[in-house]
Amino acid sequence: MTDKISSIIEDLKTLTLLEAAELVKEIESTFDVDASQASASSGLVMAGPGQGLSSPEAEEKTEFDVILADVPAPKKIAILKVVRSLTGLGLKEAKELVESSPKTLKEATTKDDADQMKAKLEEAGATVEVK
Repeated sequence: MTDKISSIIEDLKTLTLLEAAELVKEIESTFDVDASQASASSGLVMAGPGQGLSSPEAEEKTEFDVILADVPAPKKIAILKVVRSLTGLGLKEAKELVESSPKTLKEATTKDDADQMKAKLEEAGATVEVK
């Protein structure tokens, strides 16, 4: 980090809450941005002259749903064990979930978690969808 950036960070640490709110408003008007729409991971979204914000379709999907689509009868016990280990459900709840497929196992999970769950379930013999 450069000395200039370090100095700015140190100055920001000394601001009161009211001063910080005023600073945000000034940055929004100066750079034509809206800090309320920025996500915590992406910081401020700067829109240059003549540029609009990107469409929702262009954004990368960050949350995925893992759906247990099909459970073959001969593999039901093995899949049941995997479902219990992945979800932490009791035997009865996991059995009901497996028998009522297609069913969502986990909602709004990361891509890595979804892929790991899918791999474990497919290894046990289930058909899994990640949406």
